Amino acid sequence: MNPLRLLPLLGALVLPVLASAQSAQPSPSDLSFEPKNIWINPGFYSAHFDGGKGLENVNQGLGFEYPLSDTYRITAGTFRNSDRRQSNYVGLYVLPFEFYGVKFGAVVGGFDGYPNYRNGNWFPAILPTAAIEGKNWGLNIAYVPTIKNRLYGAITFQLKYRFGNHE
Repeated sequence: MNPLRLLPLLGALVLPVLASAQSAQPSPSDLSFEPKNIWINPGFYSAHFDGGKGLENVNQGLGFEYPLSDTYRITAGTFRNSDRRQSNYVGLYVLPFEFYGVKFGAVVGGFDGYPNYRNGNWFPAILPTAAIEGKNWGLNIAYVPTIKNRLYGAITFQLKYRFGNHE
């Protein structure tokens, strides 16, 4: 078995620990898990820079995002990528800047399933990201750089929803 296939499990175990280490003395409310805070998304829409290559723009899937604080969120999911292959991801959003209600930063994590990049195995990525969030609806916008002959660049749009009462 390829050890890189274990990256999602490692990420699921390590990322929350790293993110919670941000504050030396977290309050009890920071440590409690609230299911109503889970964002759910149906995948992405990718506006590719190479539009004439017949790439899949509608990248259907299922993803989850959970805020650890106003700045940090863990995320994981699966989707049908631009090459029409199944991809998985795990990561940590770091959104330290806010301007007119839009949060800016990056998502740091790993992806798999791209046949021209590491033969479909896991690879690390840092993607500049913006997040617009209301009480129940939100939108993540990310920049995916082009890596020649390996990965097709795009601006991605990820609509997300969370259930429950958010005031």
